[in-house]
Amino acid sequence: MKDYYKILGVEKSASEDEIKKAFRRLAHQYHPDRPDGNEDKFKEVNEAYQILSNQDKRRQYDQFGQTFDGNNPFQGGGFDFNFDHSNLEDLGNISDLFDNLFEGFGMRKRKTYQRGSDLEVGFQITLEEAFRGVEKDVIYPTQLICQDCSGAGHFPKEGFTDCSACDARGEIRENRNTFFGNFSQVRRCEKCFGSGQLPNKSCGKCIGFGRIKSERSIPVAIAPGIRSGQIIKVPGAGEAGERGASAGDLYVKIILQPHQDFELRGDDLVIKKEINLLDILSDNKVKVKTIEGKEIDLKISVGTDLNEEFKVVGKGMTQLGSGLLKKRGDLFVKFVIKTPKKVSGKMKKVLEELKKETE
Repeated sequence: MKDYYKILGVEKSASEDEIKKAFRRLAHQYHPDRPDGNEDKFKEVNEAYQILSNQDKRRQYDQFGQTFDGNNPFQGGGFDFNFDHSNLEDLGNISDLFDNLFEGFGMRKRKTYQRGSDLEVGFQITLEEAFRGVEKDVIYPTQLICQDCSGAGHFPKEGFTDCSACDARGEIRENRNTFFGNFSQVRRCEKCFGSGQLPNKSCGKCIGFGRIKSERSIPVAIAPGIRSGQIIKVPGAGEAGERGASAGDLYVKIILQPHQDFELRGDDLVIKKEINLLDILSDNKVKVKTIEGKEIDLKISVGTDLNEEFKVVGKGMTQLGSGLLKKRGDLFVKFVIKTPKKVSGKMKKVLEELKKETE
């Protein structure tokens, strides 16, 4: 029976915090991605932590030397039930559960190698790029297929030898006598990863895992009208899987950069515009730029309340997914009245005349 406390290097009276610290230290030391890592040790440390970090499992282990599922209808003396319950923590979905169950009855189905992890990357774009849509290269660190061995982790032409740890079966059976009876447990051989064979020549570049840490650049099409926080899924662009397993997916989270002129408000845009009061009184047009980079002329009628936003219909932000005829929000202009720094005597007379006309 494995001594999980000894594996983590802690006393039986160790606290949860001490167990967690010991696990992190050893997991970092033995991680397979490290040049001096040890996958067998890493998995052994992880197994110990899964038991000792769970209060119920730890209590069962301390009492019986093993953990049990209280809902297991097959517990009890006299049963020889071949079920690998040690890997329940790692089962990703219900199909894995049934595969594991059937293996216990002799219907073996070897587990495939680990699929690559999904990745999420934050990616910044400008408001103009979000308005018109753009294709941009997203660069991110990931695990890529090792080119030396084409992702296999070894060189098949060099041949294979039978695994001595599992006698070429790809699985190991362990018998355990417990208070509840005799349990026969079948688990995947960790030395050959369930294949039953060991390659004569492993790849030195990826240390047999079939993938290496690197950087990847892929083009991502960003649709017009996209907003901050929206996510674009790129299937198969995540981490490469172990030893030829399928790759994960990439999720690109869009982040809009703040704009020096425009403020985004739903589908609308808001811009501030300085105006000269005399231009308004003289019936002059006011030029305002749009998100396209063009300028439009605004006609401000006498009597317009300049404290309220001036609405320009259809000159706002593109709406995402609005079809070929892209719908747009509106543009709202906030006027900032510019007053002259100095008022001449002539101007004072003119203003006095204007004041009399408005009384």
